[in-house]
Amino acid sequence: MGFTSILEIFSIGIGPSSSHTVGPMRAAKRFIIEIKERELLEDVSRIQIELYGSLAMTGVGHATDLAILLGLEGETPDGVDPEMIPGKIGRIHREKTIHLCTRHTIPFDISTDLLFFKGKRLRYHSNAMRMQALNQKSRPLYTQNYYSIGGGFVLNQQETLIVGGQKASGEIPFPFETAEQLNIHCRQQEKTIWEVIWANETALRSAQEVRSGILRIWEAMRSSVSRGLLMRGEIPGGLGVKRRAADLYESLLATEAELTQDPTLVMEWVSVFAIAVNEENAAGSRVVTAPTNGSAGVIPSVLHYCQKFIPSFNEELLIRFFLTASAMACLYKSGASISAAEMGCQGEIGVSSSMAAAGLAAVLGGTLEQIENAAEIAMEHHLGLTCDPPGGLVQIPCIERNAMGAVKAITAARLAMRGDGQHCVSLDAVIRTMKETGQNMQTMYKETSEGGLALQVTVAVPVC
Repeated sequence: MGFTSILEIFSIGIGPSSSHTVGPMRAAKRFIIEIKERELLEDVSRIQIELYGSLAMTGVGHATDLAILLGLEGETPDGVDPEMIPGKIGRIHREKTIHLCTRHTIPFDISTDLLFFKGKRLRYHSNAMRMQALNQKSRPLYTQNYYSIGGGFVLNQQETLIVGGQKASGEIPFPFETAEQLNIHCRQQEKTIWEVIWANETALRSAQEVRSGILRIWEAMRSSVSRGLLMRGEIPGGLGVKRRAADLYESLLATEAELTQDPTLVMEWVSVFAIAVNEENAAGSRVVTAPTNGSAGVIPSVLHYCQKFIPSFNEELLIRFFLTASAMACLYKSGASISAAEMGCQGEIGVSSSMAAAGLAAVLGGTLEQIENAAEIAMEHHLGLTCDPPGGLVQIPCIERNAMGAVKAITAARLAMRGDGQHCVSLDAVIRTMKETGQNMQTMYKETSEGGLALQVTVAVPVC
């Protein structure tokens, strides 16, 4: 059985998309590294990249092309400086050359070497890339297919042959693929969900590494909120969407004293935290995949809610939240998908809301049954959610959708905490339903911008 570490589920990168930006950047760098490992780098005279499926349909709006160029030059999502990206991309366009891992320069013409095959897809997954290195005589030196399967995770062609595409991260004491299996571990070992996940994590690395990794993720989330609450102006892309978080934040600060008279202001705080993060993501700034970039604002927002409105919230409860939320992400990755290209937005906002609901229920002292109930409620009310952004831009309705997902997460957790944990629909059942719904959803509603809201808004974005 596969297990995905919390430090992989929550990864630090740049916007606007984990599947269309983070994943392709990782794939491109991995391609060059694999060429180097085969001692072929000096023989490469040309690189050709082909994009298929959702990457071809919405790649320009999601900066897939830019991400691949950065990856070829050796950049990583967590290491690249967002401020230097325009200059580096400008040089590649201007000089029509690319520095493979900074050391081997070859000609590279974006119009002929980076191709978008719209309407075509490779068999395994909609987010597909074919990368080929050619020698001076235009003969192939190395060819590989990569699939960006959601959340920044990438598989090559050989790895897709593993059952479910899931790679085991090493020996862990409590493997699970379903909520039922996780529950059995908890009951047999008399452990909570977070204790089971902690045992798995510390089987792979030291307790200090796990703890410091979680705190590093939290600090990156806090930074994305803080930046988003200060920035103003128009988000690039052609939609003319203006940042709202800073003005909303100032307005809420002015009315904070009214919280006792109007408790609904709490949800306005939740919304502004989420909007702040996803405005940053839409602008290509640094965020944390949670579990994707398109849903990066839900979990930070709910955690800021905990910090601001739950007096007992502390670092130990923060760790509990992350461990519990990561368990839910593992369940969705094993039982369905966190890719909008496969599931629609139920696989992004729906999963993040479910993760946040479970994490919050754990913070509030929920039982095993109440935590599962919270996760189930949150997903149940995201079933069928489409991904149809105008222009392929992670702006409309994506930014506001994070606010709605955060509010639903809090509502789900609070509802579960008012009950005894008994519920008619199990978490495994709702995950199966989510998968079936995603499989039955028309392709036009799965991150292709060919239907729904995408057809209702005129967008002045570049045409690839």
